[in-house]
Amino acid sequence: MIEKSKIQELLDLGLSSGATFCEIFFEDKLARTTQSLNGLIMGASTANTYGAGVRILQNTDEVYGYTNDISYESLKKIVYDLATSFKGEARKSAPLGEALKYKVKARIYGDKVAAAPKARRLALLSSIIKNYDPRIVQGGANLGEDVQKVLIVNSNGLYQDDLRIRTRIALLAVAADEKGMQDAYDAPGKGLGLEFLDTLDLEARARDVAARSIAALSAEEMVSQTLPVVLHNGFGGVIFHEACGHPLEATAVAKGLSPFVGKVGAPIGSPVVTAYDDATLEGEWGYVRFDDEGNKGENKLLIKDGILQDYMVDYRNGITMEHRPNGASRRQNYKFSPTSRMSSTFIAPGTSTFDEIIASTKYGLFAKNLGGGSVDPASGQFNFSVSEGYMIEDGKLTHQVRGATLVGNGADVLFKIDMVGNNLTLGQGVCGSISGSVPTDVGQPTLRVSSMTVGGRK
Repeated sequence: MIEKSKIQELLDLGLSSGATFCEIFFEDKLARTTQSLNGLIMGASTANTYGAGVRILQNTDEVYGYTNDISYESLKKIVYDLATSFKGEARKSAPLGEALKYKVKARIYGDKVAAAPKARRLALLSSIIKNYDPRIVQGGANLGEDVQKVLIVNSNGLYQDDLRIRTRIALLAVAADEKGMQDAYDAPGKGLGLEFLDTLDLEARARDVAARSIAALSAEEMVSQTLPVVLHNGFGGVIFHEACGHPLEATAVAKGLSPFVGKVGAPIGSPVVTAYDDATLEGEWGYVRFDDEGNKGENKLLIKDGILQDYMVDYRNGITMEHRPNGASRRQNYKFSPTSRMSSTFIAPGTSTFDEIIASTKYGLFAKNLGGGSVDPASGQFNFSVSEGYMIEDGKLTHQVRGATLVGNGADVLFKIDMVGNNLTLGQGVCGSISGSVPTDVGQPTLRVSSMTVGGRK
């Protein structure tokens, strides 16, 4: 690593031609993956992401460059070339401060565990799935382990390092009969080491994934209609994440490309809706101790009782919005310039129980698990597939349906939430945006949307 005094020189060089801000992001990341299919190990690999990204601003105008050669001479050339994009009076960077101290909660990671035990465990899980029923054609179990070291410095005097550990296991079942193929998926993850796996009953989860894929084979096709929809907890929160979370990021708000621009203090949802983006949940998949601009992660109250409270804001867009950065700036790696992103984003618990929500719904759809989908952040229009759904009739869950698609507008859906459960859980995903793909939690309790368009093939 370059000496601190040399980093100070690079930051001064970044401000030598009229720029107002210079930042360098150093990264050294090891990503290990192990893949098993039908009881066999199909592959294992390790990838190293190593380099530095340089960002220079003149107010909100930005230039960005990166390199995997982090020698002083290499970075000096990149900083000089970027700095000369601007013309103006030279400035001096603030003296670099001291990094805030921190503790890492993860215990077992990196080279501390041999490959063979992990491989045997994955092979067992994939064989449990494959052998559950003759109709299962594929049983998969994949393990991902990330160890990322970063150092972020900038001309405002910030000097902050961080060590980020994440572990995720994915279980997949694909079942087939004469009518077609159906799949089921489960992929829990945490901001912890391999000790996280010991908190899960993985064999039970493997059997559950297999059972869900078999049950889906006999599910009835969904009938297209408009009706109440009960969205289950955990990954059901992906609708809020996509259709409401992204429009609350400064990435969209600063450009005026969000339906929530200028609405702080105004109602944007039902009074039963309170929502957070909480980067401080240590050990969670979306945990952000320090964001990718070096700021401490924060618990941001976005919506309270239906009233918009705040946005997720990064440094550059905060200049436009006249809003301080609030620990929401993230990037996939050193090749991406950072911008405002979510961390662990969820609707807060309400007072209803799951049984009360189902019992009070005379007729509707229970969306237990959601699949893929798409959204237009500017308008909030979305569509999401339901990977596991059941009809609700006379306040009871009845037959399973397949092929259901939820269609709507995020701002509209927020107003139509009329019951919120008390069973908050989080689901793990990887969110894509202009600064690349980052790990995020989505979440909510079970909740009911009073009316939603549901597409189907029947």
